[in-house]
Amino acid sequence: MSTDSILNPQSAVDIMRSQTVFVAGAGVAGKGIVAMLEGIGGRFKVVDDRAQAADLNTAEAIAAVSSAETAPALLITSPGWRPDSELLLAAQAAGVPVIGDIEAAWLADQAGAFGTPRTWIAITGTNGKTTATAMTTAMLQAGGLAAVSVGNIGTPPGAALVADERADYLVAEVSSFQLHWAPSFTPDTGVVLNLAEDHLDWHGSMAGYAGDKLRALRGPRPVVAVDEQLVRELAADNGVPNVVACSMQDPAEVLAQAHFPLVVGVVESEAGAVITEVATAENGELQVTPIASAEAISPPGPAGIADAVAACALVRAFDVPPVAISQALHGFEVQAHRGQAVHLAEGVIWIDNSKATNPHAAIAALGGLENIVWVAGGQLKGAEVHDLIATVGPGLRGAVVLGCDRAEIIRELAAQFPDLPVTEVSNTDPEGAMAEAVAAARSLAAPGDSVVLAPAAASLDMYTGMAQRGELFAAYAQRTGAEACTSEREGENQ
Repeated sequence: MSTDSILNPQSAVDIMRSQTVFVAGAGVAGKGIVAMLEGIGGRFKVVDDRAQAADLNTAEAIAAVSSAETAPALLITSPGWRPDSELLLAAQAAGVPVIGDIEAAWLADQAGAFGTPRTWIAITGTNGKTTATAMTTAMLQAGGLAAVSVGNIGTPPGAALVADERADYLVAEVSSFQLHWAPSFTPDTGVVLNLAEDHLDWHGSMAGYAGDKLRALRGPRPVVAVDEQLVRELAADNGVPNVVACSMQDPAEVLAQAHFPLVVGVVESEAGAVITEVATAENGELQVTPIASAEAISPPGPAGIADAVAACALVRAFDVPPVAISQALHGFEVQAHRGQAVHLAEGVIWIDNSKATNPHAAIAALGGLENIVWVAGGQLKGAEVHDLIATVGPGLRGAVVLGCDRAEIIRELAAQFPDLPVTEVSNTDPEGAMAEAVAAARSLAAPGDSVVLAPAAASLDMYTGMAQRGELFAAYAQRTGAEACTSEREGENQ
């Protein structure tokens, strides 16, 4: 059965205002939906098995949707509810439309329920969404536009619509879960940063996962990361029109290889790398616009530059001037656990990329870097690490591996790079394991090296989440550095 419930904006708002709506989930996304429904005087019931504020538990809601007398006219789901959830299946079987929080907010906004419709920018991909979203919002704000990040970062989209201070631009970090329940969502511009196997148990297949992601490109000005082969091919196969290309290559070279109305890429010169926009004028000549230096971007490395290039391509649709983009980009600090530099001592930089919870994310975190001491390991969730290690191995000075699936990473490192120093941390105490890992990494690192936590694995084998893992990494890196400096000073005084 198709999960698509196509509603036009005015019909959706009429239902929300005059008929009963079920809201599945009382978490952050659910609260955003409730705020929006309250803002239009809607009638709703919250469904949740754990929240005290819920009106119904799941069993009660299933019974309600199965009865003609008590069935809701619409069900709005939080992204955490799987498509095979019994409640959602029951609603679909009963003919109740099921949509997600992004779809609901977009429909209400398009209907003018909260004034003139806003401009929507959608950012998705397997990795890099949060950083690219934050960069895009910062660039729009630097250009004098009222912009706010929504979705998986910042404010829930429904809550943003009823905020006291209006935002004209909603920069939405949208997951594949949210896009799955957004059959008509059409952002003004959007980008798919990259695609790799992830959440296949939720989507059923790679085709289902990728198809949901491509919904970010349905607007009039889609941005495609053309260096990502799968993204480029899927956009072409699905006939995505008017593609604006973003690339880590020279944009003039990209334009020479394929026809795009505009390309944003990176031009290398003796003075340094510059993010540059290139378009073809009506007379056939190239129009070249330097935008911002690609040097010293946070997070460091190719992944940070790729996010910056994508953000530039998005905001140039709204005529944000290069000077504003440059100002925003070079004042930008990446959010915690996403490539954040957390310590610098003895010529060694310590980088927390605990958010790199799968091999594809670890490649993005480590790719293009050299002299790396890699801190890795955790729950691989069945993921293969052969290609990851083949890609990043040449840049490694050493590795420290911890977590329940450490043996697989150690085995693959030994097979491909038998001379690489590798330290195994078998301690399963969260703090003890990270203390040992940081101490081992420090013994392997030399001035000019980077110690990078990019686990390529989930964290729940030992930690409460990727945030705790990253926080302990930073804390012990800073503590180790302080102890080393103290020891040096004491030695000088003896």
